[in-house]
Order: sequence, then C-alpha cells, then structure tokens
Amino acid sequence: MLVAAAVCPCPPLLVPDVAAGAAPELAAARAACTDALGVLAAARPDRLVVVGPAEQSGRGPHPEGTRGSFRGFGVDLDVRLGGDRPGDGGAASERELPPSLAVAAWLLERTGWSDAPIEGLGVGEPLEAERCIQTGRDLVAQPDRVALLVMGDASACRTLKAPGYLDERAAPFDAEVARALGAADVAALKALDTELAYELKASGRAPWQVLAGAAEGADLGGALLYEDAPYGVGYVVATWS
Repeated sequence: MLVAAAVCPCPPLLVPDVAAGAAPELAAARAACTDALGVLAAARPDRLVVVGPAEQSGRGPHPEGTRGSFRGFGVDLDVRLGGDRPGDGGAASERELPPSLAVAAWLLERTGWSDAPIEGLGVGEPLEAERCIQTGRDLVAQPDRVALLVMGDASACRTLKAPGYLDERAAPFDAEVARALGAADVAALKALDTELAYELKASGRAPWQVLAGAAEGADLGGALLYEDAPYGVGYVVATWS
C-alpha cells in the first residue's frame, strides 16, 4: 500500500555542479525537494520506488545500486541509486539510470537516504494514461508499505525563451497540475489531457498518472511546497502523506 509520496522536478540543473553559475536560481527548489524527502522518511516505508520519465533505453526497472551519470551534461559526476544506504548489496543494472532518475539518485544521496530499499522505474512519456495508472496499481499491489518519489516537470512553454517557446495554454495547464498535486487529487491527475501534455512538453504527465494509480484507495493528504517556472519550465514540489 502507498503510505507517502513526494513529487519533484527533474531538470539536471537541480544539481549545482551542472547548473554552475546558475545554481542559486534553483536553491528554493532544492530546499523544497529536501523537505519532501523528509516526508518520505517520516512515513517509514518498507520500500521506496522512484518513478521518472525516460527514453526507450532507460525504461523498465532499475534495481538498487544502478549507476547514473551527468557526464552527458559536461560534468564529471556519477551517482548510484541508493548509494548511501548501509548494507546495500543490490546487483546494479547494466543499464544506466535515465537523467530523471539520476537527479533523484543525487537528491537521495544528498539527503543521506538510508530508510528503505530503493528501486527505480523509468516510464515512457507517451505511455497511455490507463497503462500509467495500472503501473501504479501494480507497484502497490503487495501488502508492504511503499513510498513513491515521483520525478517530472510541468510544461516547457511558459516563456518566449522556454525550450518549447511560449504557449498560452501552458500556464493554465501548470496551474491545474500544481493544484492537483498539492491537493492529492487522484481523479484530476487521471484526467490530465495526454495530448496537451505532450504538446506542452510536460515530462511529468506519465509519472504523475503512475502516482494516481498507486494512490487509489489511499487516504493521503497533499501539500504544495514549491511552484515556479524558472527558464520557462514549470517545476512543482509536493508531498502526499
């Protein structure tokens, strides 16, 4: 069963070594992510599942110990999923973590996560809503206490300089996403317009709908910790507990 969830954005710029001189601009987002991970730890889960968007090569399960890297972003920095957990003896996957899960691994290492075993799951951004929802149901089908760390960004079309240029639909879409995540509104997340999310380059849509499936029947309340759109991309941090 799902006992807690944290929703965090996944830009590599969250990692100060990648952001370099721009690092202070996301300091508030990093602080909110740290607070969100604290909520997960306080729930004392038996298992933590990290879910994030991934290209074809990064999809599927990633066992504890799987390595990730930020070398593709010009930084000589490696991470490992669950790298700081004492007694970690998990067999690492031969596949590298997709960037979204590498950012999650960095956040977990930064906060010294050692509260429960970790596994990662990369999901394709075009994955149909019902398949995302069923994936979430499957993640919590066992009787153990599961926490989710859900990585993903909102629209990338909030300003003229945004990666997807300015789209007037982006701000209302992001506002509804932030409201739904902050309110733990499962129905609203299930109903997100997949085509609109794709057009707005919202990488978090599929992971959020995995969360919605996992949260069915769970009595969780939400809290919105951060919402902003630096660089024209919507970033949201929320907790469900």
